Amino acid sequence: MPAKRKAYSKMQCGGCKNINYFAHKSLMKKRKEGEQKLEAKKFCKHCKKHTAHKECR
Repeated sequence: MPAKRKAYSKMQCGGCKNINYFAHKSLMKKRKEGEQKLEAKKFCKHCKKHTAHKECR
């Protein structure tokens, strides 16, 4: 039987709006049901600088 896939969420750059990162939902400890979207400062290869990345659909 094939292994079950983990659910993941996409991270979108706040500056250029490109989707750069994918994070497993099981690894996001800060996120709980009903809370705001996850936000982290990550490096964007399109902007070539560290920007805020938010969780998107």
